[in-house]
Amino acid sequence: MPSLGLDLGTAPQSASAVPYRVLARKYRPANFDDLIGQEAMVRTLGNAFALGRIHQAYILTGVRGVGKTTTARILARAFNYELPARGDQPAVTKPTIHMPDMGVHCQAIIESRHVDVIEMDAASHTGIDDIREIIESARYRPVMARTKVFIIDEVHMLSKAAFNGLLKTLEEPPEHVRFLFATTEIERVPVTVRSRCQRFDLRRIESDVLIRHLSGICDKEGVKIDADALALIARASEGSVRDSLSILDQAIAHGGSADHISLEGVALMLGLADRARIIDLFESIMRGDVKSALDVLKEQYDLGADPALVLTDLAEFVHFVTRLKLIPDSKLDAAVTQQERQRGAQFAQSLSMPVLTRAWQLLVKGLAEIKDSPRPLAAADMVLVRLAYAADLPTPDDVLRRLTQTPSKVTGADQAGGSAGSPRGPMASASGQPNMSSGQAILASGQTTARPILASSQSAVQYQQSAPAVAIAEAKDLQPRVHLHSLEDVVKLAQVHRDIQLKMALERDVHLIRFEEGSIEFSLAPGASPQLAATLMRRLQEWTGLRWMVAISNAPGGPSLKQVEDAKEAERLVGVRAEPLVRNVLERFPGAEIVAVRGPEPVATTAQISPVNDASTDEIGYSDDIDLDDDL
Repeated sequence: MPSLGLDLGTAPQSASAVPYRVLARKYRPANFDDLIGQEAMVRTLGNAFALGRIHQAYILTGVRGVGKTTTARILARAFNYELPARGDQPAVTKPTIHMPDMGVHCQAIIESRHVDVIEMDAASHTGIDDIREIIESARYRPVMARTKVFIIDEVHMLSKAAFNGLLKTLEEPPEHVRFLFATTEIERVPVTVRSRCQRFDLRRIESDVLIRHLSGICDKEGVKIDADALALIARASEGSVRDSLSILDQAIAHGGSADHISLEGVALMLGLADRARIIDLFESIMRGDVKSALDVLKEQYDLGADPALVLTDLAEFVHFVTRLKLIPDSKLDAAVTQQERQRGAQFAQSLSMPVLTRAWQLLVKGLAEIKDSPRPLAAADMVLVRLAYAADLPTPDDVLRRLTQTPSKVTGADQAGGSAGSPRGPMASASGQPNMSSGQAILASGQTTARPILASSQSAVQYQQSAPAVAIAEAKDLQPRVHLHSLEDVVKLAQVHRDIQLKMALERDVHLIRFEEGSIEFSLAPGASPQLAATLMRRLQEWTGLRWMVAISNAPGGPSLKQVEDAKEAERLVGVRAEPLVRNVLERFPGAEIVAVRGPEPVATTAQISPVNDASTDEIGYSDDIDLDDDL
């Protein structure tokens, strides 16, 4: 009976047995013609190769997924490109960036298995021993190819000793050696290494270029996808080709057997909010419709959108509207949907720049709060509430304009704006002017921590703090002496000598009874230090060169300097409150406080110095008014 045999080695391999290659590897560029978005680098390298000015080392930097390692492998091919003569085509025996056909060494280099192209991952080979192996290997000529190429990926991960060990070989390598470095953090590479390399910064891929690239891949794969879905993928990848291909790969798997991939499917897969609903959310906030805004956020949250991502998309739309207001051509961006272009242009015309910038600031601050909050949805709700109530706050110019109007000129909308049914937000009125009443309600209810500092040319109280009259007597070979005529002079002198503790005690705790040059008598406030007299007597002798007698009395004495200053400040505030503009502000903003009244700085005048003859002492002195603050 004949035996039955089965030749397994010759059996045809089914299509299902072929391992799947992800799109990022399947469509990896093999030559410079396949690179997208890096025209400047390709042009520079093409000219360098044509002129024979090939550098010994190149460093490629850029964000993840823009093609650093791929470019290094293509360069390794260009260094070693060889092609034998075929028919009318001459043989290629020198480096070139034009590689239409696969050369002798190309396939092995692409598959990272060529003996003369050594790839090293610096993240796992960080030490000096790994660099020593490279240095020893660089001494020997290549085995098969024209040039020995060392590709070091993530070169910034090398240790300091490894970088130092590489410097000499990197500066003067053998003629047959080329170094190619790739890194995402160029600043972590020592400047001594960077100075020995030609640097190429690989750009982020523009949205329109990336969309065309993804569309071509979808055509090759037989995948139908909406243009808006491609735009969303390009936006989510942030200019990274590898990221965009990974997202596209995931979108194809998410779609399964569906006829095409839709925008809603990609947004749901990525956990992003619907772009149309983001625009609705923005419109609700600008109208001051808090309920509608919270409903949109809850709806997107129930669909799987992260609250932080919703507010991030909202901030991006605010930025887009702002750019449209300043640069109308921004709507031509390929990553922007048609609905965003149309409605964004409407918002750019109706909203003012202060409203948009204020919304951006609140969103940036709110995003930080959401990331730190244990309840992101609640934190996002509060950010939207803050946005809706702050959207219609008037600008400072609007406030001053309205406050300077007489009551008869105030519009009816301003007078009746406090009603419960009045519209809110900068988009609530046809005139586009912010609703003043809602801004009042915010200030009155204490929802803002801002305190207005009221000052104007009409209401500012101008006052000057007179400098003490201090006569400084100087004589040849004698110690300079300072003559004091009041307690204010003593305080100024303590400030000049940086004795802040003594200065504060003199202002707060001293009730002056009698002041003469060389003698002071005062009473102390309750709780004051009993050592104040002894301390003051010692300090005055050091500072003036005179012997002072300081005595403490039980007599009541006059008010302290602090009490005098407080009384003057209260008097100034009474005068300011009587000003019509300030009174109008306080009436329009219940709860507002005057926290400071500042006048213009006193104009400094040149001191008039006149010689004085003192017959009793035969000393020549000078009479001068000195502001001791100038010494601080």
